[in-house]
Amino acid sequence: MSSAPIRRVKAGALDVAYEEYGSPDGEPVLLMHGFPYDPRCFDRMASLLAAEGYRTVVPYLRGYGPTRFLSAGTMRSGQQAALARDLIDLLDALAIPRAALMGFDWGGRAACIAAALWPERVRCLVSAGGYNIQNIAQLAGTLPAEVEYRLWYQTYFNTERGRVGLEVNRAEFCKQLWRLWSPSWKFDDKTYARSAQSFDNPDFVDVVIHSYRHRCANAPGDPSLEGIERALAEQPSIKVPSISLFGADDGVAPPSAKDKDVSRFTGAYERRILPGVGHNVPQEAPEAAVSALLELMRAN
Repeated sequence: MSSAPIRRVKAGALDVAYEEYGSPDGEPVLLMHGFPYDPRCFDRMASLLAAEGYRTVVPYLRGYGPTRFLSAGTMRSGQQAALARDLIDLLDALAIPRAALMGFDWGGRAACIAAALWPERVRCLVSAGGYNIQNIAQLAGTLPAEVEYRLWYQTYFNTERGRVGLEVNRAEFCKQLWRLWSPSWKFDDKTYARSAQSFDNPDFVDVVIHSYRHRCANAPGDPSLEGIERALAEQPSIKVPSISLFGADDGVAPPSAKDKDVSRFTGAYERRILPGVGHNVPQEAPEAAVSALLELMRAN
């Protein structure tokens, strides 16, 4: 499937670039990508959902592709509250009162936060990676050795060497993360290149570095978002109908044997582990992700 023409809308602090598929009168679904990916990871999902009649919106997150900040003076924050605020602002700008959400990595975090703090705006949620709301107090401390090993790139980004390294070598660095995080996915150079062009956004490095420093309590957040961050520090539950998808071969956040998230989802909830799938669930297992969304939307 070819990508749809890029549309633009002013939403909150951003001039958001997004793609739209399916009927404009269909029930809305938002698909939210993560780091270091872009809307190309949803091409197959968008095609399948459009064929079912859903209005499918796939935005470029702040710092990616053609999305731009409206003001040079706006903090290039990558904190979780900013991503969630962007999602709600986009719904408002598109006059969408309520949507089904699917996301992974950063996009999954935005979707989880929206479901937790603005449940009236979320019909249902498919989150690749489960309860994706950061516990910053925990992340700022010492983590188990296995977790620290898998989060090596975050430690790197918390150094000046890491910032410079991402600036000058972003394409190869992000490609290496794809390899490590999805070891059983045999993507080719052409597939990667289609997404990698989104990392040339002039705000990409600033947003990425801030994201990984803020979550480790090594950078201040945007003062305008402190109210959201205080709410997230309470680790709010998610009440909307939800399905969590985990790639069994995820190289950065492999699923635990026991479901650690079950207490965080207080509405209808199911956890599914996908064999032979890594971190990039929507691109590696689009049919499974669409199936989960359709099940929730048809039942609720």
